[in-house]
Amino acid sequence: MNLKRFGVPAVVAITAALALSSCASNEGGAAPEESASTLSGTINAAGASSQGSAQEAWIAAFQTANTGVTINYDPSGSGAGREAFIAGGVDFAGSDSYLKDEELAGEFGSCAPDTKAIDLPVYISPIALIFNIQGVDELNLDSATIAKIFKGEITTWNDPAIVALNPDATLPAANITAVHRSDDSGTTKNFADYLFQTAPDVWDAEPADPFPYQTGEGAQGTSGVVDAVTNGVNTIGYADASRAGDLGVANLEVGGEFVGYTAEAAAAVVAESPLVEGRDANDLAIALDRTTTDPSHYPLVLVSYAIVCQEYADAAQGELVKSYVSYIAGADGQSVAAEQAGSAPLSSELSDKVAAALETVK
Repeated sequence: MNLKRFGVPAVVAITAALALSSCASNEGGAAPEESASTLSGTINAAGASSQGSAQEAWIAAFQTANTGVTINYDPSGSGAGREAFIAGGVDFAGSDSYLKDEELAGEFGSCAPDTKAIDLPVYISPIALIFNIQGVDELNLDSATIAKIFKGEITTWNDPAIVALNPDATLPAANITAVHRSDDSGTTKNFADYLFQTAPDVWDAEPADPFPYQTGEGAQGTSGVVDAVTNGVNTIGYADASRAGDLGVANLEVGGEFVGYTAEAAAAVVAESPLVEGRDANDLAIALDRTTTDPSHYPLVLVSYAIVCQEYADAAQGELVKSYVSYIAGADGQSVAAEQAGSAPLSSELSDKVAAALETVK
């Protein structure tokens, strides 16, 4: 790996994490005795923890079919993944946030000189508002109330605003512990973007990977948020829906109705959203429109990307990355992710766009 321009502590952390992930990815059972594939080499990647379950399934399937390939994915968070990719420490990044304009204006360590990276959607998933409240099995919330909870303006579960939305629930007179991501997180950015679009009078901070307010309790990564909500009392947090487990999940108000998440309802929002303007033709960053009033849609959704070079400095490594990302964005990979992580498969139209973009990768 090309680690120049990357800070030493970060390089050590990523190298250690990828080494551990390499051990884990190769302990999952014996590989087939024979493989028709001639691919060989190692791919190192890092980024969105939301993709964690899907990446585990993708890696297992791809390595089984391509026994000469080793893939390591460190679910270190979207911000850390983009930072590592920009510095040349990994071959691609997983990110719930597409590249910012200022990131695109810089250099990319693994890419050929004077070339840029592109954002390719590979994973669509609802974000679940997970909760663990004593005596409460079902919870309805609208976006303004969610914003006030995470901003610290509503501090107890029996607040009149929550009671009004849940007249049949016995809400405790207990303090709310609202858990957010402590690391730079694309899940946070998507959560904040939903509140910024639907409750702008309350959520006045521009969406970004860092959580914007000095409130609540911070936890590292998706697993950290899930653990904090699970092990705490009267807690609420946000996480990729694939990790909700047995926790309660709040229903969101959409068009005057309270709706739960489904993969199909999340995918519907993505399908009706445009691409970000002003990008290269093969950059498929999506500008999510979360203002729907259609209760068959679930607007608290994330689109997670594989961020790859348009042209790699090492052409052979580029072909290896291209093969893997083509698999995860294709029908087989999307089916595996839907089965193992509960994600929404890319629409045929979006899948075709990703395939066409990958054809341009060198």
